[in-house]
Formats: sequence, C-alpha cells, structure tokens
Amino acid sequence: VQLQAYGGGSVQAGGSLRLSCAASGRTFSSVTMGWFRQAPGKEREFVAGISRRGDSTKYADSVKGRFTISSDNAKNTAALQMDSLKPEDTAVYYCAASIYRRISAISGEYAYWGQGTLVTVSS
Repeated sequence: VQLQAYGGGSVQAGGSLRLSCAASGRTFSSVTMGWFRQAPGKEREFVAGISRRGDSTKYADSVKGRFTISSDNAKNTAALQMDSLKPEDTAVYYCAASIYRRISAISGEYAYWGQGTLVTVSS
C-alpha cells in the first residue's frame, strides 16, 4: 500500500484543518487506517483510527470531540477533520494502514505509512 498524506498547513488556535490520505496498491476495505502525529522532541502518538468498513472509530483522549476520522472506500481515501485546534496539536501528521482488523493505537502494528504533513497551530 502506498499512502500519501496532504492538507497540512498553518492555522491559528481555534481554527480547522482537514487532512487527507490517498492510498494505492491495496483497497481501503482491506486495511485499518490510522492517523498518528509526532511533535518536535516527542514520540509518535496515535491520533485516530477507523475500521475497514468505516463503521468503527477510535480516538486519542487529547483529540476526542475535536477531530473526526472518516474514510471513503470507493475513492480509497481517508480524512482527518481537525476542529478547535490548539497549539499542542502542532506536529507532523502521518496516515498509516494496518492489515489487522482491530483499530490499534500502536504504531508498530501499522505496516504502511505516508510521508507526513506538517500542521502548525499558533496561539
């Protein structure tokens, strides 16, 4: 699976951004999708994940209620809508795909990764 993430940028606190992830080589219906992020000097952390059918989602507590993950299996794309952004959301965001059915928060369970897109939230 080849993944390409895009949509990052700079926004003021309280603003919104929408990240997208396009996949090729394997259909979304056969993988679980996740978004991770890595801030400077910090470890990569789980943000959100969505099941193969798109009927189940999982979020990190830090983004719950502010971020929404979605997928369009027909278009082989996934998205992360980020609202009410905070400066602590500043990070490089990665989309990732896992062959496991469960939505995992463990980065090691995702075999396929996009190149990352930078999100900067200013106060």
